[in-house]
Amino acid sequence: MKSWQTVRAEALARIRSGAWPPGETIPREADLAEEFGCARATMNRAMQSLADEGYLDRRRKGGTRVAAMPVRKAVFEIPVIRQQVEQRRSTHAYRLVTDRLTTPPEEVCAALKFRGRMQLRRVTALHLADGRPFCVEDRWLNPVFAPPGEADFAEVSANEWLVRHVTYSTGTLAFYARPANAALVRLLKCAHGASLFAIDRTTFDDGTPITSVTLTYAPGYRMETLM
Repeated sequence: MKSWQTVRAEALARIRSGAWPPGETIPREADLAEEFGCARATMNRAMQSLADEGYLDRRRKGGTRVAAMPVRKAVFEIPVIRQQVEQRRSTHAYRLVTDRLTTPPEEVCAALKFRGRMQLRRVTALHLADGRPFCVEDRWLNPVFAPPGEADFAEVSANEWLVRHVTYSTGTLAFYARPANAALVRLLKCAHGASLFAIDRTTFDDGTPITSVTLTYAPGYRMETLM
């Protein structure tokens, strides 16, 4: 019996060769499974993989079409900052700056899609590499997912604790440059107004907000990823 990877490769070959042209509706999975000589579940997994990568457009009750303009979709995994430091052959250290329940500003409520106000856990921490400032983690956290009595961030960062204990279904991500304000100057030991690389990330679990975090890196930070 064929594996789903083999079936996926054969289906992708049809897309790339033009046998399944852009915009065309492909046969039903049951018919494809018979044609490819595989189980229905195997065909479903292969088709879902191609859909996840942007090659197919699957619509409920609308069949499956070859994407008109196939675009590879990026799969984002939330990195553990400690591991980022260690992968650079540096020694990681961590310092908790603040951890308290407080009412978030309107822009945080908007990012987390809150209707009304509620208290969130504000966690600010500094990550270091070989004793030098590396990253400021400024986080607003829904206490439902990390109750203060259960999630202790004194030794382990909220970043690492969440990756270990909480799964997310959807999220948003933004990359940008920001000038160093007084708080960042104090923590990152950089010049006032220095251009710093920052990431805003917000995650949800089936529509329920988990956390909104801004990660701001020390001058000279360069982000690299695989395609």
